[in-house]
Amino acid sequence: MAVWAICNQKGGVAKTTTVVSLASLLAQKGEPVLMLDLDPHGSLTTYLGYDPDSIETSIYTLFQQLDNTPKEAILKSLKKTRHDNIFLLPASTAMATLDRQLGAQQGKGLVIRKTLSFFKDRFKHVLIDCPPMLGVLMINALAACDKLIIPVQTEFLSLKGLEHMLHTVSMINHSRRSALPYFIVPTMHDGRTKAAIDCLAELHKRYGDNVWQSFVPVDIGFREASKLGLPLPEMSPDSAGTRAYKQLLNMLTEPEVSISNG
Repeated sequence: MAVWAICNQKGGVAKTTTVVSLASLLAQKGEPVLMLDLDPHGSLTTYLGYDPDSIETSIYTLFQQLDNTPKEAILKSLKKTRHDNIFLLPASTAMATLDRQLGAQQGKGLVIRKTLSFFKDRFKHVLIDCPPMLGVLMINALAACDKLIIPVQTEFLSLKGLEHMLHTVSMINHSRRSALPYFIVPTMHDGRTKAAIDCLAELHKRYGDNVWQSFVPVDIGFREASKLGLPLPEMSPDSAGTRAYKQLLNMLTEPEVSISNG
C-alpha cells in the first residue's frame, strides 16, 4: 500500500486540489483509493459532500480512542463517496482541539499509521490531505506516509513556507527508521508572468532533483470543478490541469522513479 502525504506549511497552494485530482486519476484505473482529511478546516471533506461541522464519525473519533481504537470505529468512520472507487476518512472541525486535548499522551503520533494498517489489503493507494500547521495531525501524516508531496505555488511568498516544511521534514527524519523522500510540485503556475517564471527557476536552482520537471498550470476549471464537487479529471478530462496531473501521476507511479530525501 502506497501512502502519500500532500503537505505544506502554507495554505492556498493546491494541496486539496492535488489530493482530489490524483485520487480521481487512480480511481479511473479501477483502483480503490482512500483519502484522509487531516485538516480541521475540512476542505476535502466538504469537497466530497460531507459537513465537517456536523459529521458524527470522523478521524477525530479515532483520536478520541487513542489507547485502543477498535476496528468497528475505524470502519464506521470510513465513508463512501459518489465517485467510483474513492473512499474517505473525513475531517471534523473538532480536530482543531486535538493538540490541547492530547497533550503529552504516548502514541498520539501513530494513530493514523495504526489506522491504515487495517486497510493494507483493501487499498493500493492512500492520499493524505494535511493541515498547513505543525501539530499532532501533521506529525501523524508524516509518520504514516512513505512519500511526501509538497505543492508549492510559484510565487515567492510560497518559498518561505517551503523552507518551514523542509525544516519539519528534517526534524521528523530523526525519529523515522529511514529518511522521508519528498517531492516538490510547482502549482498554480502562470507562465505569462515574469514573477512566476523566476520563482519556478528559483525552485529548480535551490532544490534540484527534488522538484518535478513540469508544473500544474493555472486552470479556471479547478474552481468550477470544486464548485460542483467534482474532481477536474472527471469533469474535464482534456483540460490543461488534468493533463498536468496525469503527467505527475505517471511519474510518481513509475517503478524506476527515484525521489531524493534531500
